[in-house]
Amino acid sequence: MNAVEQGGVEAMREEGDVVTRALVDNHRQFLAFVERRVGNRATAEEILQSAFVKSLEKGGTLSDAEGAVTWFYRLLRNAMVDHYRRQQVEGRALEREAREAEEPSEDPELKQAVCACVGKLLPTLKPEYAEMVRQVDLEERAVPDVAREAGITPNNAGVRLHRARQALKKQLERSCGSCASHGCLNCSCKSHA
Repeated sequence: MNAVEQGGVEAMREEGDVVTRALVDNHRQFLAFVERRVGNRATAEEILQSAFVKSLEKGGTLSDAEGAVTWFYRLLRNAMVDHYRRQQVEGRALEREAREAEEPSEDPELKQAVCACVGKLLPTLKPEYAEMVRQVDLEERAVPDVAREAGITPNNAGVRLHRARQALKKQLERSCGSCASHGCLNCSCKSHA
């Protein structure tokens, strides 16, 4: 590398250091900015950390500290919008799960056709997940009743049930392969369970 190229690299490194220093120096202000808008310090810290990672990935073209701070505030605003969108999507999914969980299953054929592997895989889940699936899905108990007995809110129980079902689905896909992805009505893995 010749002297001109080396000088250019040094200048870029110094510009990057100035930008990084400006972002680090404003950490408290950034955190306060996000926390005021989301109302929760842990969530604010998560959003801020995520934004810092993005800034490292995309901030290489910034050259002045003032522009970097302005750009970072814009990045934080976008990160908060994304956070609220994810929250809304997850909230709708959880509400749907809670409604579906409270609706009684009246199809005896479907109940008989549940993959035999489910019972075998429940112990592989976290105990609170396994218990939630067993009581709500297999014993057909209402989510609010199970929540009350577990000492948690119905909303928390809905979240736990959603996560438990997702974990069970992953276990079924690992264990049963294509049988689980096509539904358990024609289970071909009963002998393997």
